[in-house]
Amino acid sequence: MKSKSTFTIIFFTRKSRSNPNELSIYVRITVKGKRAEISLKRCVNSTQWDSTKNKGRGGNTEKIRALNAYLDQVYTKLLQCHKQLLEEDNIISSDAIKSRYLGEDENSKTLLELIAYHNSNMTRVLKAGTMKNYYTTEKYLHRFLDKKRKAKDVYLKQINYRFVIDFEHYLRDYKDSKKQLSMGNNGVMKHLERFKKIINLAIKLDWMTKNPFDRFQLKYDKYDRAFLTERELELLENMDFKSDRLQRIKDCFVFSCYTGLSYVDVKELTEDNIVKGIDNNNWIYTKREKTDELVKIPILPKAWRILQKYRVAREMEFTTNILPISSNQKTNSYLKEIAKSSGIQKNISFHVARHTFATTVMLYNGVPIETVSKLLGHTKLSTTQLYARVVESKISEDINKLLERFEEKRSKTISNC
Repeated sequence: MKSKSTFTIIFFTRKSRSNPNELSIYVRITVKGKRAEISLKRCVNSTQWDSTKNKGRGGNTEKIRALNAYLDQVYTKLLQCHKQLLEEDNIISSDAIKSRYLGEDENSKTLLELIAYHNSNMTRVLKAGTMKNYYTTEKYLHRFLDKKRKAKDVYLKQINYRFVIDFEHYLRDYKDSKKQLSMGNNGVMKHLERFKKIINLAIKLDWMTKNPFDRFQLKYDKYDRAFLTERELELLENMDFKSDRLQRIKDCFVFSCYTGLSYVDVKELTEDNIVKGIDNNNWIYTKREKTDELVKIPILPKAWRILQKYRVAREMEFTTNILPISSNQKTNSYLKEIAKSSGIQKNISFHVARHTFATTVMLYNGVPIETVSKLLGHTKLSTTQLYARVVESKISEDINKLLERFEEKRSKTISNC
């Protein structure tokens, strides 16, 4: 005959060492005759404890009602711990239930433990720039816990939909040292997207059973990506600056407009990346720093002239880098001066050059989007579609060509009559 596995929860008391008139309250968990006890850190006057019902006596007082409500809560949580262990096919024992209740078992990981695990493993997978963004999200999580939760850490089982929503509101309301809101909607969404990926890792590791993001939807604001028109690009190309720093950055920016390379890819470019292509022309063969995707780009004449311009300087300075570009922060700062001096009424950054290459240099001149996608080093065509739009003048030009064809057909029809 199979013996039944017994599981009981009983509240009991012991005399308080500090006060003889008070009783310290404990809970005893028993599984298959083996016990585990937990001190509940609660005391009650000896006259107010009902030893037959194992709860406070005199439920009319607010203090006893609160005590009994707490005991009911403990009882329910212990039942939940027992149920979780069953669902996970874990060994059921009094010590296992106690550890789960106290958050001391292997499954009771904390948020900071999860972040530490994520960061230590992802440094081998993600690029330094991406990891820097994760460290920033971690910084905001620390601040959120400290300011809003008044805690240094939380158990993963405490992270629910409410936690996500509260973190979102905290980010939206976060103000910098000048008491100004420091991020817009898309900035908030980026932090939440990274937090979601960290939580997804916990789900895969079986550190969490429920995903708090299941009912949360990331909502990004759509916006047009800035690019230079043909006229603006021509204005920029025709500008000569007396300041060497501005001239160098202008040349690097224009080079990117005709190659589609990002700031970091331009910065890392060396002579080894310049090769003869299958057409016997000069090409750039490089790997994108962001995606590690191989890109092969034919060097257009305007980009080649810029490379040649700085070749002598490179040889004199014994540097392997092809172009003399400054730090990303300084480059973007100088570009604001350059745009203003060139009469360009746009707030441009170096990445605008990449958008300009996709839109103005390539698509506007009839290069198929599939080819543009390859030149940009995108793994998905949908990513290219975010960069590339067909400008109004191009639409007008194409429609005029269509009208011309209609007119030719009409003229042929009339002449044949």
